[in-house]
Amino acid sequence: MTAPDLIIYCCSMYRAWWQIIRPRQWVKNLFVLAPLLFARKLFEQLLLVEALAATAIFCLLSSSVYMFNDVVDAESDRHHPQKRHRPVAAGVLPPRRVLPAAAALAALGLLAAWLLRPAFALAALAYLLLNLLYTLVLKRYAFVDVAVIAGGFVLRVVAGAEAIDVAISRWLVVCTFCLACLLGLGKRRHELSSGGGAGNNGRRSLAGYRMQPLHRLEKILAAVTIVAYLSYSLDPLTVAKFGTRALVFTSLFPLLGMLRYLQLVERNPQTAPTDALVTDWPTLVNLACWVAAVIFILYHR
Repeated sequence: MTAPDLIIYCCSMYRAWWQIIRPRQWVKNLFVLAPLLFARKLFEQLLLVEALAATAIFCLLSSSVYMFNDVVDAESDRHHPQKRHRPVAAGVLPPRRVLPAAAALAALGLLAAWLLRPAFALAALAYLLLNLLYTLVLKRYAFVDVAVIAGGFVLRVVAGAEAIDVAISRWLVVCTFCLACLLGLGKRRHELSSGGGAGNNGRRSLAGYRMQPLHRLEKILAAVTIVAYLSYSLDPLTVAKFGTRALVFTSLFPLLGMLRYLQLVERNPQTAPTDALVTDWPTLVNLACWVAAVIFILYHR
């Protein structure tokens, strides 16, 4: 192999490994930081480092799950118009190399989680096992698959609380679950509208979904998520904890975010939830404003 060929090969391998760990999906692991924000511990250096470490650990675990999923779904992915370009489905990375790498990432993540805090490690292990069960069995069943995805988000929040040893409000758990269900249904809607279906991409659960009911459910869940956030901000326990009722004013930003998300979906049904979160500038600006407003209200003396 000549030097130019070697360089081309190394670059292609780098791209393949970078693609298979799904760094774009790491944005979901920011949910691990939610307990830190709402515990008013954001500016405590040690806890901030622990929370960031917990987030990084979840990036390792989620990447290991994506790698395992790509191996399990390789055959069906080859018949999907978009997923056939994934490294394993395309034959760029063989399963015999991907599976050990996935196991190594999972082991490294769990070891780091245990060193950080044993209770956090248990939550991380629960997240990993739930996702493995999802990959092997649960994703075949409509609505069960979305509930499991939402459970993964809840476990992120629970793990984030365990990492810094703080309690979390039940309303934040409800809000997280509803928001995650919304994103999960959005993912199924995206798969249906982009050429998906039980017949041509191998996902059996899609046979149980229809586009119009999905649109209605997304709108319902958007409303329920807003109500859950309002309930949290108006909860007497929340008011007593923070010593202010002003948190309710931050509800404007989740409301605007939901309306923007639904607008994107109506305009282009093929919009993927993650794309809506990380590439839409109005959404990003709104998210930044919400975080700034929460910090100002909770941390301002």
